[in-house]
Amino acid sequence: MKKNQRILKNTEFSSMISRRKSFSSPAYILYVQPVKEKKARVGISVGKKLGNAVIRNRTKRQVRALIDSVYTFDESFDSILIVRPPFLKLDYQERKEMLDRLHEKASRKFREGKKDEKDSA
Repeated sequence: MKKNQRILKNTEFSSMISRRKSFSSPAYILYVQPVKEKKARVGISVGKKLGNAVIRNRTKRQVRALIDSVYTFDESFDSILIVRPPFLKLDYQERKEMLDRLHEKASRKFREGKKDEKDSA
């Protein structure tokens, strides 16, 4: 995941989370909003409940790798991915499947939203 594909500013995190458009699974919470720039961006948040700094940084590296395998960055939405403690108990395949399902739900939601806008126009 390149730096221009990431959401880094606290204000952007706060504004997306305050909109409360989210999808959840045992290991993740995915907040979404329409794209602000040309390409979709993703922010990652790993709380202190997960463990010490070493574990949190390792988790972020693993999540970035998962995001690279699931996202194309041509999506019509920006995302914030919050990692929950059950993430640590899952293996790679389970983590990827959960992220894939959340991504698909969000994609479906935004495709339906665009269809509704076209129908009303």
